[in-house]
Amino acid sequence: MKRVVLFLVTNLAVMLVLGLAASLLGVNRFLTANGLNLGMLLAFAGLIGFGGAFISLWMSKPMAKWSTGARVIEAPSSSTEVWLVDTVARLAERAGLPMPEVAIYEGEPNAFATGATKNSSLVAVSTGLLASMTREEAEAVLAHEVAHIANGDMVTLTLIQGVVNTFVVFLSRVVGYLVDSFLRRNDEESSGPGIGYMVTSLICEVVFGVLASMIVAWFSRQREFRADAGAASLMRSPVPMQNALRRLGKLHTEPLPKALAASGIAGGQGVMALFASHPPLEERIAALSVR
Repeated sequence: MKRVVLFLVTNLAVMLVLGLAASLLGVNRFLTANGLNLGMLLAFAGLIGFGGAFISLWMSKPMAKWSTGARVIEAPSSSTEVWLVDTVARLAERAGLPMPEVAIYEGEPNAFATGATKNSSLVAVSTGLLASMTREEAEAVLAHEVAHIANGDMVTLTLIQGVVNTFVVFLSRVVGYLVDSFLRRNDEESSGPGIGYMVTSLICEVVFGVLASMIVAWFSRQREFRADAGAASLMRSPVPMQNALRRLGKLHTEPLPKALAASGIAGGQGVMALFASHPPLEERIAALSVR
Protein backbone atom coordinates (compact mmCIF):
# COMPACT_ATOMS: atom_id res chain seq x y z
CA MET A 1 0.00 0.00 0.00
CA LYS A 2 2.86 2.35 0.87
CA ARG A 3 4.43 1.77 -2.56
CA VAL A 4 1.14 2.46 -4.38
CA VAL A 5 0.52 5.69 -2.46
CA LEU A 6 4.09 6.91 -3.07
CA PHE A 7 3.82 6.06 -6.77
CA LEU A 8 0.51 7.91 -7.20
CA VAL A 9 1.57 10.95 -5.15
CA THR A 10 4.90 11.22 -6.98
CA ASN A 11 3.33 11.01 -10.43
CA LEU A 12 0.63 13.51 -9.50
CA ALA A 13 3.27 15.94 -8.22
CA VAL A 14 5.32 15.54 -11.41
CA MET A 15 2.24 16.17 -13.56
CA LEU A 16 1.35 19.29 -11.61
CA VAL A 17 4.89 20.68 -11.83
CA LEU A 18 5.16 20.02 -15.55
CA GLY A 19 1.68 21.40 -16.20
CA LEU A 20 2.56 24.61 -14.35
CA ALA A 21 5.89 24.89 -16.21
CA ALA A 22 4.17 24.40 -19.57
CA SER A 23 1.64 27.08 -18.70
CA LEU A 24 4.27 29.58 -17.52
CA LEU A 25 6.40 29.00 -20.63
CA GLY A 26 3.37 29.14 -22.91
CA VAL A 27 4.29 25.93 -24.72
CA ASN A 28 0.87 24.40 -24.01
CA ARG A 29 -0.72 26.78 -26.53
CA PHE A 30 0.22 24.73 -29.58
CA LEU A 31 -3.37 24.61 -30.86
CA THR A 32 -4.03 27.95 -32.58
CA ALA A 33 -6.77 29.43 -34.76
CA ASN A 34 -4.53 28.76 -37.75
CA GLY A 35 -4.01 25.12 -36.89
CA LEU A 36 -1.35 23.11 -35.10
CA ASN A 37 1.89 24.93 -34.26
CA LEU A 38 4.38 22.09 -34.65
CA GLY A 39 7.29 24.01 -33.16
CA MET A 40 5.31 24.85 -30.04
CA LEU A 41 4.02 21.28 -29.83
CA LEU A 42 7.55 19.90 -30.04
CA ALA A 43 8.63 22.22 -27.21
CA PHE A 44 5.63 21.07 -25.15
CA ALA A 45 6.36 17.40 -25.88
CA GLY A 46 10.03 17.85 -24.98
CA LEU A 47 9.15 19.54 -21.70
CA ILE A 48 6.71 16.78 -20.74
CA GLY A 49 8.90 13.94 -22.04
CA PHE A 50 12.29 14.96 -20.70
CA GLY A 51 10.95 16.91 -17.73
CA GLY A 52 9.14 13.91 -16.31
CA ALA A 53 12.10 11.61 -16.92
CA PHE A 54 14.66 13.91 -15.28
CA ILE A 55 12.43 14.76 -12.32
CA SER A 56 12.06 11.03 -11.72
CA LEU A 57 15.83 10.61 -11.96
CA TRP A 58 16.44 13.48 -9.53
CA MET A 59 13.97 11.93 -7.07
CA SER A 60 15.16 8.36 -7.61
CA LYS A 61 17.41 8.01 -4.56
CA PRO A 62 15.06 9.40 -1.87
CA MET A 63 12.12 7.57 -3.46
CA ALA A 64 14.09 4.32 -3.44
CA LYS A 65 14.80 4.73 0.27
CA TRP A 66 11.19 5.57 1.10
CA SER A 67 9.60 2.85 -1.00
CA THR A 68 11.84 0.00 0.16
CA GLY A 69 12.56 1.20 3.67
CA ALA A 70 16.28 1.06 2.90
CA ARG A 71 18.54 2.20 5.74
CA VAL A 72 21.82 3.84 4.76
CA ILE A 73 24.71 2.32 6.72
CA GLU A 74 26.50 5.28 8.26
CA ALA A 75 28.12 3.41 11.15
CA PRO A 76 28.23 -0.37 10.60
CA SER A 77 26.72 -2.19 13.57
CA SER A 78 27.50 -5.79 12.63
CA SER A 79 30.12 -7.83 10.83
CA THR A 80 27.78 -8.18 7.85
CA GLU A 81 27.40 -4.41 7.55
CA VAL A 82 31.17 -3.93 7.87
CA TRP A 83 31.70 -6.47 5.08
CA LEU A 84 29.02 -4.84 2.94
CA VAL A 85 30.48 -1.33 3.20
CA ASP A 86 34.07 -2.53 2.70
CA THR A 87 33.08 -4.61 -0.34
CA VAL A 88 31.24 -1.76 -2.05
CA ALA A 89 34.17 0.57 -1.29
CA ARG A 90 36.64 -1.87 -2.86
CA LEU A 91 34.49 -2.40 -5.95
CA ALA A 92 33.88 1.34 -6.37
CA GLU A 93 37.62 1.99 -6.16
CA ARG A 94 38.26 -0.62 -8.86
CA ALA A 95 35.62 1.01 -11.05
CA GLY A 96 37.09 4.47 -10.48
CA LEU A 97 33.96 5.75 -8.73
CA PRO A 98 33.36 7.87 -5.65
CA MET A 99 32.06 5.86 -2.71
CA PRO A 100 28.28 5.32 -3.13
CA GLU A 101 25.90 5.31 -0.23
CA VAL A 102 25.35 1.73 0.96
CA ALA A 103 21.97 0.68 2.27
CA ILE A 104 20.28 -2.46 3.50
CA TYR A 105 16.57 -3.21 3.58
CA GLU A 106 14.26 -5.97 4.78
CA GLY A 107 12.90 -8.11 1.97
CA GLU A 108 13.22 -11.05 -0.38
CA PRO A 109 16.49 -11.50 -2.35
CA ASN A 110 17.19 -8.47 -4.53
CA ALA A 111 19.51 -5.50 -4.85
CA PHE A 112 19.56 -2.26 -6.83
CA ALA A 113 21.57 0.83 -7.66
CA THR A 114 20.13 4.28 -8.24
CA GLY A 115 21.02 7.96 -8.10
CA ALA A 116 21.05 10.99 -10.37
CA THR A 117 24.83 11.01 -10.92
CA LYS A 118 27.90 8.88 -10.33
CA ASN A 119 28.80 11.24 -7.49
CA SER A 120 25.41 10.77 -5.81
CA SER A 121 24.61 7.09 -6.10
CA LEU A 122 23.16 4.42 -3.86
CA VAL A 123 23.72 0.67 -3.72
CA ALA A 124 21.12 -1.20 -1.70
CA VAL A 125 20.83 -4.89 -0.93
CA SER A 126 18.10 -6.87 0.82
CA THR A 127 18.55 -8.94 3.94
CA GLY A 128 17.08 -11.85 2.00
CA LEU A 129 19.86 -11.75 -0.58
CA LEU A 130 22.59 -11.54 2.04
CA ALA A 131 21.08 -14.51 3.88
CA SER A 132 20.60 -16.62 0.74
CA MET A 133 23.95 -16.21 -1.00
CA THR A 134 27.55 -16.95 -0.25
CA ARG A 135 29.80 -13.94 0.29
CA GLU A 136 31.32 -14.40 -3.18
CA GLU A 137 27.90 -14.52 -4.85
CA ALA A 138 26.70 -11.48 -2.92
CA GLU A 139 29.90 -9.64 -3.89
CA ALA A 140 29.19 -10.42 -7.54
CA VAL A 141 25.71 -8.92 -7.18
CA LEU A 142 27.23 -5.81 -5.62
CA ALA A 143 29.74 -5.66 -8.48
CA HIS A 144 26.81 -5.80 -10.92
CA GLU A 145 25.20 -2.80 -9.22
CA VAL A 146 28.47 -0.87 -9.12
CA ALA A 147 28.88 -1.61 -12.83
CA HIS A 148 25.47 -0.02 -13.45
CA ILE A 149 26.74 3.16 -11.81
CA ALA A 150 30.06 3.07 -13.68
CA ASN A 151 28.21 2.62 -16.99
CA GLY A 152 26.00 5.63 -16.27
CA ASP A 153 22.94 3.46 -16.80
CA MET A 154 20.57 5.56 -14.73
CA VAL A 155 21.22 8.71 -16.78
CA THR A 156 21.28 6.88 -20.11
CA LEU A 157 17.97 5.15 -19.40
CA THR A 158 16.52 8.53 -18.43
CA LEU A 159 17.62 10.01 -21.78
CA ILE A 160 16.09 7.07 -23.66
CA GLN A 161 12.88 7.45 -21.68
CA GLY A 162 12.83 11.19 -22.35
CA VAL A 163 13.23 10.73 -26.11
CA VAL A 164 10.48 8.13 -26.43
CA ASN A 165 8.16 10.11 -24.13
CA THR A 166 8.67 13.18 -26.32
CA PHE A 167 7.75 11.28 -29.48
CA VAL A 168 4.71 9.73 -27.79
CA VAL A 169 3.35 13.13 -26.73
CA PHE A 170 4.19 14.77 -30.07
CA LEU A 171 2.91 12.08 -32.43
CA SER A 172 -0.27 11.35 -30.46
CA ARG A 173 -1.35 14.98 -30.74
CA VAL A 174 -0.40 15.28 -34.41
CA VAL A 175 -2.44 12.18 -35.25
CA GLY A 176 -5.29 13.43 -33.05
CA TYR A 177 -5.34 16.75 -34.88
CA LEU A 178 -5.27 15.10 -38.32
CA VAL A 179 -8.10 12.72 -37.44
CA ASP A 180 -10.16 15.53 -35.92
CA SER A 181 -9.60 17.72 -39.00
CA PHE A 182 -10.70 14.86 -41.27
CA LEU A 183 -13.86 14.20 -39.24
CA ARG A 184 -14.80 17.88 -39.29
CA ARG A 185 -13.73 18.66 -42.84
CA ASN A 186 -17.28 19.73 -43.85
CA ASP A 187 -18.00 21.65 -40.65
CA GLU A 188 -17.14 25.24 -41.56
CA GLU A 189 -18.59 26.81 -38.42
CA SER A 190 -16.54 24.94 -35.86
CA SER A 191 -13.33 26.32 -34.40
CA GLY A 192 -10.71 24.65 -32.27
CA PRO A 193 -10.27 20.94 -31.67
CA GLY A 194 -13.29 18.71 -31.20
CA ILE A 195 -13.97 15.47 -29.40
CA GLY A 196 -12.17 13.58 -32.17
CA TYR A 197 -8.89 15.26 -31.21
CA MET A 198 -9.18 14.40 -27.54
CA VAL A 199 -10.27 10.80 -28.05
CA THR A 200 -7.74 10.06 -30.79
CA SER A 201 -4.88 11.71 -28.90
CA LEU A 202 -5.69 9.66 -25.80
CA ILE A 203 -5.88 6.39 -27.74
CA CYS A 204 -2.67 7.14 -29.65
CA GLU A 205 -0.87 8.08 -26.45
CA VAL A 206 -1.74 4.66 -25.00
CA VAL A 207 -0.79 2.77 -28.19
CA PHE A 208 2.43 4.72 -28.78
CA GLY A 209 3.24 4.43 -25.08
CA VAL A 210 3.06 0.64 -25.31
CA LEU A 211 5.38 0.66 -28.34
CA ALA A 212 7.74 3.06 -26.54
CA SER A 213 7.87 0.80 -23.49
CA MET A 214 9.17 -1.99 -25.74
CA ILE A 215 12.07 0.24 -26.80
CA VAL A 216 12.90 1.16 -23.20
CA ALA A 217 12.63 -2.48 -22.13
CA TRP A 218 15.00 -3.57 -24.92
CA PHE A 219 17.58 -1.04 -23.77
CA SER A 220 17.11 -2.15 -20.17
CA ARG A 221 17.87 -5.75 -21.15
CA GLN A 222 21.04 -4.70 -22.96
CA ARG A 223 22.28 -2.76 -19.96
CA GLU A 224 21.81 -5.87 -17.79
CA PHE A 225 24.18 -7.78 -20.06
CA ARG A 226 26.69 -4.91 -19.83
CA ALA A 227 26.39 -4.77 -16.02
CA ASP A 228 26.94 -8.54 -15.82
CA ALA A 229 30.07 -8.14 -17.95
CA GLY A 230 31.15 -5.23 -15.77
CA ALA A 231 30.72 -7.38 -12.67
CA ALA A 232 32.84 -10.13 -14.22
CA SER A 233 35.55 -7.55 -14.92
CA LEU A 234 35.43 -6.14 -11.38
CA MET A 235 35.51 -9.66 -9.92
CA ARG A 236 38.25 -10.62 -12.42
CA SER A 237 36.28 -13.74 -13.33
CA PRO A 238 32.79 -14.42 -14.74
CA VAL A 239 32.25 -17.43 -12.47
CA PRO A 240 31.01 -15.57 -9.33
CA MET A 241 28.43 -13.65 -11.39
CA GLN A 242 27.29 -16.86 -13.08
CA ASN A 243 26.97 -18.55 -9.71
CA ALA A 244 25.00 -15.60 -8.33
CA LEU A 245 22.60 -15.73 -11.30
CA ARG A 246 22.14 -19.48 -10.88
CA ARG A 247 21.38 -18.92 -7.21
CA LEU A 248 18.83 -16.24 -8.10
CA GLY A 249 17.10 -18.73 -10.36
CA LYS A 250 16.43 -20.95 -7.34
CA LEU A 251 15.19 -18.17 -5.08
CA HIS A 252 11.90 -16.35 -4.73
CA THR A 253 12.69 -12.73 -5.58
CA GLU A 254 10.29 -10.00 -4.53
CA PRO A 255 9.55 -7.41 -7.25
CA LEU A 256 10.87 -3.94 -6.52
CA PRO A 257 8.61 -0.87 -6.70
CA LYS A 258 7.67 0.03 -10.28
CA ALA A 259 10.08 2.97 -10.44
CA LEU A 260 12.95 0.66 -9.46
CA ALA A 261 11.90 -2.45 -11.41
CA ALA A 262 14.57 -2.00 -14.08
CA SER A 263 17.27 -1.32 -11.46
CA GLY A 264 17.12 -4.60 -9.56
CA ILE A 265 19.42 -7.57 -9.99
CA ALA A 266 16.34 -9.72 -10.66
CA GLY A 267 12.72 -9.31 -11.62
CA GLY A 268 10.89 -7.44 -14.34
CA GLN A 269 10.84 -10.25 -16.90
CA GLY A 270 7.19 -9.53 -17.50
CA VAL A 271 4.42 -11.47 -19.21
CA MET A 272 5.84 -10.93 -22.68
CA ALA A 273 9.51 -10.98 -23.62
CA LEU A 274 9.26 -7.65 -25.47
CA PHE A 275 8.28 -5.87 -22.25
CA ALA A 276 10.85 -7.57 -20.02
CA SER A 277 13.28 -5.25 -18.23
CA HIS A 278 15.67 -8.16 -17.58
CA PRO A 279 16.81 -10.95 -19.92
CA PRO A 280 16.21 -14.57 -18.86
CA LEU A 281 18.82 -15.71 -16.35
CA GLU A 282 19.90 -18.51 -18.70
CA GLU A 283 20.79 -15.97 -21.42
CA ARG A 284 22.74 -13.85 -18.95
CA ILE A 285 24.73 -16.87 -17.77
CA ALA A 286 25.40 -17.96 -21.34
CA ALA A 287 26.56 -14.45 -22.31
CA LEU A 288 29.13 -14.54 -19.51
CA SER A 289 30.38 -17.93 -20.74
CA VAL A 290 31.67 -16.42 -24.00
CA ARG A 291 33.83 -13.83 -22.25
